[in-house]
Amino acid sequence: MNRFVTAERALRTAAPHALLDAVRRVLAEQYAAESVELFMADYGLTVLQPVSVLPHTLRPVPVHNSPAGRAFGAQEPYVEAGQDGLVRAHLPVSVRGDRLGVLTVTLPEAEHTDEGVRELAEVADVLAHEVIVAERDTDVYLQARRKDRLTLAAEMQWQLLPGRSCSRPEYELGAQLEPAYAIFGDNFDWSATADRLMLYVTNGMGEGIEASLLTNLAINALRNARRAGIPIADQAALADQAVYAHYHGRCYLSVLMFDFDLATGRARVVDAGSPQLLRLRGGTVERITFEAQLPLGMFEETDYVAQDFLVEPGDRLVFVSDGVYAVASPQGEAYGDAALARAITSTRLLPAAEVPRAILRELTGHRGRPVPDDDALVVCLDWHGR
Repeated sequence: MNRFVTAERALRTAAPHALLDAVRRVLAEQYAAESVELFMADYGLTVLQPVSVLPHTLRPVPVHNSPAGRAFGAQEPYVEAGQDGLVRAHLPVSVRGDRLGVLTVTLPEAEHTDEGVRELAEVADVLAHEVIVAERDTDVYLQARRKDRLTLAAEMQWQLLPGRSCSRPEYELGAQLEPAYAIFGDNFDWSATADRLMLYVTNGMGEGIEASLLTNLAINALRNARRAGIPIADQAALADQAVYAHYHGRCYLSVLMFDFDLATGRARVVDAGSPQLLRLRGGTVERITFEAQLPLGMFEETDYVAQDFLVEPGDRLVFVSDGVYAVASPQGEAYGDAALARAITSTRLLPAAEVPRAILRELTGHRGRPVPDDDALVVCLDWHGR
């Protein structure tokens, strides 16, 4: 039997908590692997955390300036020469563009061939799919992702997300929330069909658990309407009613909603609040404004109107919450005045999945202190078109 098929079968039949044991065993048998380690990207995208029994005994690996981090960032296998006739292959563990971590395999140099590395990369892809499925039944991989304890509000928010990146021929998406371990109100959601992409960027008011509960209610109301096949303006109206019915105007949520036609790049947009959009086209950054409408839940039975918007192949769209563009420097300059445009320009060569984290690093420098006062959300969409 083909050794890749053997490895694939071993992973698909392994118990959810035992995927690492299964991949270690089959790679040792079929590929003569000396050691196998699985690292999961932490919530802040700063380190790759080892999957091991709690309390963890292996040290995290930095995402930047490490061989495993190089494979994670480039999303390509990276092989480094080892000692005593061994090599180490670092293999991205990703599902449809959603970057989960890295599989590091130590092999005898005699077993290192281009074909062998390609097969191991395919094994890492299978492992990624199995990890996503396994997370329904075990906390092993979710525990490995955290280098610090999450607040309860942050736990609720991360569980609400669709992922942090995804890719299709027509587009690439990347997103990040900060402070990763204490986020409470900001959020994003996306869903695609064969012909459409729907994207929501939300900014909920309040702090802690209350902000997280508000966002959970609004996102699930939007999803409920979306899954019923309702147009985007009516999705906003129904979510508005759900939030108002519960809070009676005491709390509300800002949202920027897009419904893209993948074939044409035409979009229907509802701008209900504070998230902002900046577009990078032909080297020029421009803030895109829409007709402002009321946030969800501010008043009873608000009507929403969708506006038209067109993206072109090569466009990069960057969505930010007020915890990004409104942050002031020690000199009082808002980040959105000029520094945000400079950050978007300076990161233009990075893939979409890398851009949010890079912009948030720039934001930390602009703020002049490591601890933010508010949630910060960045979503990057690269549009390729058909």
